[in-house]
Amino acid sequence: MSQTPADPAPGQGGPSDAASSAEPDVTSSAPPPPPPPPPPPPPPAAAPSQPATAPPPPGYPSATPYPTFANGKPAVDEMGQPVSTKSRLAAALLAWFLGVFGVHRFYVGKIGTGVLMIFTLGGLGIWVLVDFIMILMGSFRDKEGLRLYNW
Repeated sequence: MSQTPADPAPGQGGPSDAASSAEPDVTSSAPPPPPPPPPPPPPPAAAPSQPATAPPPPGYPSATPYPTFANGKPAVDEMGQPVSTKSRLAAALLAWFLGVFGVHRFYVGKIGTGVLMIFTLGGLGIWVLVDFIMILMGSFRDKEGLRLYNW
């Protein structure tokens, strides 16, 4: 008959040792360390460098405040073009009351055409009427070619 082998001694790989070695030892283990912090985000990409004083494209108003005259009125129009220091109201009143003598033209510095208006009595009134409408619409210009913009 055959003999059955004897059970191995404890600690030598028997079935009871396999079950006991699978259990972790709870008394001697410490908690796991916390995970490391995430790396810092990369710095933002640098914007393309443009000079701070770069003018806007033609036809666009500038982002900076408009320059003004000493009296506080704007020195440029909506398109950034310089305007005259002469008053549009003064020129309109002069054209209305003394236009046949060309006084409004003397006021804006146009001496030659002012003298012509004296001799023609304001182009028999037609020249004065055209100038008056142009002053009211803001398209009348002074000697330097700048628009009468400010009232």
